Amino acid sequence: MTDIVMALRALVRACLPIGMAVMVTGAGATSPGLPVNAIQASPLAQAASGSAPAALPAVQAAAAVQAAVPMSTAVQARWDHIAVELRCLVCQNESLASSNAELALDLRRELRGLIERGQSDADIRSFLVSRYGDFVLYKPEVKPVTWLLWFGPFVLLLGALALALRLMRRKAAAPAPLTDSERARVRQLLES
Repeated sequence: MTDIVMALRALVRACLPIGMAVMVTGAGATSPGLPVNAIQASPLAQAASGSAPAALPAVQAAAAVQAAVPMSTAVQARWDHIAVELRCLVCQNESLASSNAELALDLRRELRGLIERGQSDADIRSFLVSRYGDFVLYKPEVKPVTWLLWFGPFVLLLGALALALRLMRRKAAAPAPLTDSERARVRQLLES
C-alpha cells in the first residue's frame, strides 16, 4: 500500500512543474475570456515563478475600482433595501447583504450595476428570478408553482391536529368477555 502512495506522490511531483510551467507561460490556455496575462498574474503562477505580482489582472482591477467608488446615498438605500430581500445562493440562510460567499460578492456587484443603470426594483427582482429562480427571493411570490411552499406547512399542521384529535377522541375498545374454554385454560395456568 505504501508503495502505491509513494508512486502517486512521485507522479504528482513530476507533473506539478509541468502544470506550473503551462500556467506561467500561458501555453495551452484555451479558456476564452481568460487572457494569458491573467494566467501569468494568478497567485499560483506567481508562486511557481517566485515573482511578486506586478499588477492585478484586468478583470479583478475593474471590480476593485467599482467596489472602491462609494455609492450615493440614494443608491445605497435602494441597495440595502433590495439586498436584504435576496437570498445568497451559496449560504441559503443568509441574505445577499450579509453573505461573504464569492457568488454573493458577484451578485452584489451585479445588483449595484443594475441600480446605477436606473433599473426599477421590480425589474431587478424579475431579472434575478429569471436567472436564478424563485429561490433567490426570501419571500417568493404566491403563484401555483409556490403554493406548496406557502401553504404546505399549514396543511401539515392542520393534518397533524386532526389526527391528534381523532386519536384522543377514540374510545378504548372494551375487551371482549372470555369464553368458557378460555376461562378454563386461565384457571389451569393459574393452578399450576
